[in-house]
Amino acid sequence: MRVGGKIYLVLIFSILMSSCSLLKLPGKIIKAPLNLKRSITKKSDSKSNQFEKFIRNLSSEERKKWYIKTYSELAIQQMKKYKIPASIILAQGMVESASGSSNLALKSNNHFGIKCHQEWRGKKVYHDDDKKNECFRKYNSPVDSYKDHSEFLTTRGRYSFLFRLPKDNYIKWANGLKKAGYATDPNYPKKLIRTIEENKLWKFDGSKKPLKQKKSKELKNIHTVQRGDTLYSISKKYNISIEDIMKINNLKNNQISVGQEIKYVN
Repeated sequence: MRVGGKIYLVLIFSILMSSCSLLKLPGKIIKAPLNLKRSITKKSDSKSNQFEKFIRNLSSEERKKWYIKTYSELAIQQMKKYKIPASIILAQGMVESASGSSNLALKSNNHFGIKCHQEWRGKKVYHDDDKKNECFRKYNSPVDSYKDHSEFLTTRGRYSFLFRLPKDNYIKWANGLKKAGYATDPNYPKKLIRTIEENKLWKFDGSKKPLKQKKSKELKNIHTVQRGDTLYSISKKYNISIEDIMKINNLKNNQISVGQEIKYVN
C-alpha cells in the first residue's frame, strides 16, 4: 500500500505540474494576441498586465493594424445582427479607444467611450472627460463593450434615423452620429471618415471601393499625439508657443494623451 500510495502521489504531482505549464500558454498568446477569441475575452490580472504592456509597446501604426485584425470579425458580426456598418463600428472603436490603448479600454474594456447614463446597472468607473470625474461603463470584456455599443445605438430614439441610411454609406453614418449627439467634438465625423479611408475599413461593409467625397482641409493642421509627445515638443515641431496651442485647443493644463488631436494653426 505504501508503494501504491507513493505512486498515487507522484501521479497527482505530475498532473499538477503539467496543469501549471498549460496555464502559462496564454501568456505566450498575449505577446501576440491576434486570435480573436483568445485576445478579447476576460483576462486575469497578470495576463491583463502583460496585455497592457504589449499594447503600449506597439507603434501607432502597428496598434491600428492589430486592432483591425483583432476586432474586424466582431464588428462584422454586429453589422449583420444590428445593421450598423462594420466600418463605423471599427472606426468608432479606434477613435474612442486610441486603437485599444486608452486607459478606459485597457482598465475597463470600454472601447466606445459610453458613459453610464441613468439606466446603467453594470460596473462603473470614473474618468475626466467633458466634465471632471464622469461615470463610464465598465465591462468584463471588449466583446461586451461591442455588444453594448450596438444595443446603445439601436435602443435610443435619437439614433433611430441612422437605420434608415444605406448600410454601406459610412459618410452619412459618421455625420449622423455627430448630429445625434454621440460626441461633442465638431471634427468627430471627419475623424471617423479619415480612419475608415486610411485603413480601408469600408471593405468590411462589403464595399469594393471607398465612397467619393469632397476633400476637406480642415484636419490638415492637426497633430495626432504620439507616445512621448508633450506640448513643448509639439510647440517646437510646429514653431508655435505652448500658450497658443493651449488657447487654440481650449486646454486647461499641459496634460495630453496618446491619440488626442491637437490643432497647431487657428
